[in-house]
Amino acid sequence: MKNHKIVSRDDWLAARMEHLAKEKELTRLRDQLSQDRRELPWVQVDKEYLFDGPNGQETLSELFEGRSQLIIYHFMYGPDWAEGCPSCSFWADNFNDSVVHLHHRDITLLAVSRAGLDSLEAYKKRMGWSFKWVSSFENDFNRDYHVSFTSDEMKNGEMNYNFRITQFPSEEAPGISVFYRDEEGNVFHTYSCYARGLDMLNVAYHYMDLVPKGRDESNLPYSMAWLRRHDSYDTV
Repeated sequence: MKNHKIVSRDDWLAARMEHLAKEKELTRLRDQLSQDRRELPWVQVDKEYLFDGPNGQETLSELFEGRSQLIIYHFMYGPDWAEGCPSCSFWADNFNDSVVHLHHRDITLLAVSRAGLDSLEAYKKRMGWSFKWVSSFENDFNRDYHVSFTSDEMKNGEMNYNFRITQFPSEEAPGISVFYRDEEGNVFHTYSCYARGLDMLNVAYHYMDLVPKGRDESNLPYSMAWLRRHDSYDTV
């Protein structure tokens, strides 16, 4: 942060007002983008999925819990992993306490992973989370929504992720998928996003974007090399 430009209060205000105009334009563009997202076409979900959760086995339709809108966070936690992904854990820290508010806007938010339910419940208890988390180990949900990959796909670098064939360093990947359930019980897939598209869910990153150092990740071996699970940092 050495040699950063220092100016008078009047010059600071002039620069701030110029930047404010850009922020307002971004807000308008974001509002329009959100409206465009809501107007995207839907596809009906005809395939049956059965998940293992704290309430026993539930279908995709039952995961709505009587609401009409469902957001599923695809949490990276493979069947043979000792613990959940630290990056997904960071995201979960950010959305855990939002669930109760979303319920009052006709939205159910939960996480899905391929790890077994016992592993999910134990990790959830360790991390102090309260959101619902179900296992998709016995179904094709993760495959169908492009967040789990076979060993052959990894070997050949041919994973279908983020709407393209690419490479990914893990057999599990993060994402969100959104569904709507109508009054007749029909379920529709309305939206999915992956990779940097998930930034919208991470409030901590938005706070970092406000401060002088920003996310401060440019000189790291990879962007989130600094990150630890919230119970694993050396200091508070």
